[in-house]
Amino acid sequence: MTVFACTGCDAVLSAPLSRVALPVHTRQVWGNGLLPVLMESGTYAVDPEPSGPPWRWWSEVGAEEAEARGVFAPVSRLSFGAAGAIVVAPGDTRGTVLIPERCGGYCCGLDGRDGPNLACERCGRAVATRVDDCSLWQEVRFAPDGVRAVPDPDHLDDRDAPGRETVATPPIDESGYWNPRWGAAVGAGLAHLLAVSGGTPVAVPDGLVAETFARALDALYGLLPPGKPATAKTVALAGPGLPAPDSAPDILLVPRHPRTGETWQPSDGAATVPLAADVWTHLAFHREPPMVPAPGRLPDGVLRDDPLPRRPHSLFRPDRGVFLATLARLPAVRQPWLRGIYDRVREPWPAGPF
Repeated sequence: MTVFACTGCDAVLSAPLSRVALPVHTRQVWGNGLLPVLMESGTYAVDPEPSGPPWRWWSEVGAEEAEARGVFAPVSRLSFGAAGAIVVAPGDTRGTVLIPERCGGYCCGLDGRDGPNLACERCGRAVATRVDDCSLWQEVRFAPDGVRAVPDPDHLDDRDAPGRETVATPPIDESGYWNPRWGAAVGAGLAHLLAVSGGTPVAVPDGLVAETFARALDALYGLLPPGKPATAKTVALAGPGLPAPDSAPDILLVPRHPRTGETWQPSDGAATVPLAADVWTHLAFHREPPMVPAPGRLPDGVLRDDPLPRRPHSLFRPDRGVFLATLARLPAVRQPWLRGIYDRVREPWPAGPF
């Protein structure tokens, strides 16, 4: 376990935390209301990409400099802030105070537009940025030069720390709408799936995989110029705890490790598409109970206690922003066919079911 201390005065600024993978929905912008906390309590993640101000428009950066920073297709702007921010839940911070003149936001809270907005309570050093505005996942980002990691002598063993076991995230939230974490996970998965397909259409398995992937894939491959039909590549779920597929699929949907973020690799070296572990776990192992017709009617005074499975209010839509951000960072997007899809989806009225 680790605590983070101020680099200026060594004041402890966090609870004991265990490192996990950065969630795929970290930069997701969703809906028009308040979103939950990004990180599970007791955990932290390191963001390898730059974040926060200063920002530079694509026209200022140019393709060559952007590519050196790992971005291979045009984006509206790029952060030139520091890389390596430590992302934690707001409730896991200690000894910080808001910096009033840096509390910019849109309408419901802080969005970090002014840079670090939390200071060390003891010495006043700017150490972190809190984000809790509408449409954004709530988080605190410790600046990499504002804190240092310190092993916690009272919690050296993190075997029981949060994030050790993957808990499946259901696709439908309590409101009856698709869970935004699924929108982000499938949006990122779509980008990887297109990249490994080489432009050949793919056939996904029936069920929830088809419900979340198939409509988008049909629309995106429909953007390709007409040509000779190709035999579709097959896709299957694979990963720890699943038996080997009966046939040899061309592409495997596999989990990212919840703690390290590494993609599970099959022994046969097949092409893989990483999915967030909580979403993959639901796809791989959740089974709805069979629906059995009940003859007759319930007796008077007997209440129904077996509600029907929750169904969404609308068709599934992958997250467009996550899809584009992921695809822009895959070198495969430089291929003309894939760049064409990227450009079409970036249009003000995007193509496909986004």
